[in-house]
Amino acid sequence: VGEPGSGKPPLGYMVARLYDVDAGRVAIDGIDVRDLSFDDLASTVGIVAQETYLFHATVRENLRFACPDATDEEIEDAARAARIHDLLAALPDGYDTVVGERGYRFSGGEKQRIAIARTVLRNPPILVLDEATSALDTQTERQVQEALDRLSEGRTTIAIAHRLSTVRDARAIVVVERGAVR
Repeated sequence: VGEPGSGKPPLGYMVARLYDVDAGRVAIDGIDVRDLSFDDLASTVGIVAQETYLFHATVRENLRFACPDATDEEIEDAARAARIHDLLAALPDGYDTVVGERGYRFSGGEKQRIAIARTVLRNPPILVLDEATSALDTQTERQVQEALDRLSEGRTTIAIAHRLSTVRDARAIVVVERGAVR
């Protein structure tokens, strides 16, 4: 946790090597992440970012991007876990609805839940949740938080947040101030 602009995301993103360390090392199960291939890291670390990117394609294709061999049943199960299935199934073309440029057909919370479903499909053992609920209204935040809580079960989860309430149930809380751990 920390104030906006305190440098929280780079610390979490170092696990996935979106940033590299200047000194020291970041390790997963004792292995320096710099010694892992990017494919290994991609299958090990899943990121749900504050800004969700959806491709100009169908919902199904956006979800299947995370797991190309996923069956339609697995896609729908992931959407159920992310609390977005009912909305997607009710669309005129269901999962075959084209999301539009950058997902303009969906609200921020809906895009967030689609991103969570995509991560559920990948099933990574480590999650980095970057301010995943910060821009949402209270009701949508509650739905997205429920989906994130389900996704986090049995995984190592690094939750990046500026609100302490978002991480209150964490086993350990690290405060970041001006890029440094306090």
